[in-house]
Amino acid sequence: MELDQSRYLTVQALTKYIKRKFDKDPHLSNLFVRGEISNFKRHSSGHMYFTLKDEKARILSVMFSSNNQSLKFRPENGMNVLIRGDISVYESGGQYQIYVKEMQPDGIGELYLAYEQLKEKLEKAGYFDGSRKRVIPKFPKRIAVVTSPTGAAIRDIITTIKRRFPIGEILVFPALVQGDHAAASIAGAMGKVNDIGDIDVMIIGRGGGSIEELWAFNEEIVAKAIVESGVPVISAVGHETDFTIADFVADLRAPTPTAAGELAVPHIDDLMERIMNRKLRLIKSFKTKLQSERSRLNGLMKSYALRNPRNLYQQKIETVDRLTDQLQRNISLHVKQNRDQIGSLHSRLQRVHPSQLIKRQNERVLFMQTRLEKQFKQVLKEKDHRFSSALSTLHALSPLKIMDRGYSLVYQNEGTLIKSSRQVKTGDRLEINVRDGKIHCEVESVEEREENGKV
Repeated sequence: MELDQSRYLTVQALTKYIKRKFDKDPHLSNLFVRGEISNFKRHSSGHMYFTLKDEKARILSVMFSSNNQSLKFRPENGMNVLIRGDISVYESGGQYQIYVKEMQPDGIGELYLAYEQLKEKLEKAGYFDGSRKRVIPKFPKRIAVVTSPTGAAIRDIITTIKRRFPIGEILVFPALVQGDHAAASIAGAMGKVNDIGDIDVMIIGRGGGSIEELWAFNEEIVAKAIVESGVPVISAVGHETDFTIADFVADLRAPTPTAAGELAVPHIDDLMERIMNRKLRLIKSFKTKLQSERSRLNGLMKSYALRNPRNLYQQKIETVDRLTDQLQRNISLHVKQNRDQIGSLHSRLQRVHPSQLIKRQNERVLFMQTRLEKQFKQVLKEKDHRFSSALSTLHALSPLKIMDRGYSLVYQNEGTLIKSSRQVKTGDRLEINVRDGKIHCEVESVEEREENGKV
């Protein structure tokens, strides 16, 4: 019996059928689910993959980057969340999962959680470090204000600055202070302030509102712009009870826009009062100094030197004469001492003059030469006597003298002296040395003599 192959579905076809069932079910579309995040992973593409679970079940979840870019907080493992999404089937794995469109923390506001997370991140990065913050100038000439040009905050700031410090120049840099594009607008306006390069202090802020309305000042881009600003920054966001990330990062926090104007510039009345106080102190000090110098002048005018100046220079003339005489005596004494010293050096020079040294050395050479000749003759005489004595002894012991009496010396061919008949044998050739020559002969026979002289 043959099998009907057309009755069998492929795995792909079955999965597609199941997926279409899921996608057509209205109860699986745009549903709301509460659960805990686990196995969270953010892919390099920006997509988020995680498991949503409760005590008894779990489901795979995906949130694509196009949806998660609007999140105000950073999802983490163990976080309870409320999500909205669709249930569908992932065909390649054959598994159903929820495709998340929206997500918010469960039990805590999304913006508040994002606020706390960013605050913790920036604090670890050193954005809030007091050693990084700059000192606000005491007497700024140009003040930049970054805020909405139509809000109440700009009016409060300008009114306060003009009232307190009329000579200060105010430059307004318009920016959006709420909405999706507000953070980028604020950061851009701060960049323009720094590009000008001749600003002493910058105020950023706005009036009060909800956390959503103030949220632009909780964005990381604004915090980074404050840190990188070359101009000291005063934040003035909301009311006194409102705290934003910008407040923590700024060089100085003002509780309100009006307070920001008061912190940015001094009060002209206070300055005038300080100037008057310093003027009075200067006048008093000048009068005291003038009185002191006048008393000193009166004392000098009454002094002996100014009343009888001739006595002063007459005494100095006498002193000069006395010192002149003393100088001349010292010069004469010094010249005499130098002259004596030169004479002594001349005498020493004569004694050590090269000609005198040469003369003495020549005399010494002649003496040594005479002595050497005398010693040489003595040594020669002694050597001659010893030579004559040795010569006489040599003549007495010379074998030639013995030869003169008829004796001779017999040698073998190799030059060995014959002292015994045992040294030769018949046929050897011998050399006989006599007084007046040598005789070469051949041994015919050898006779040995006994000790008693018998052959």
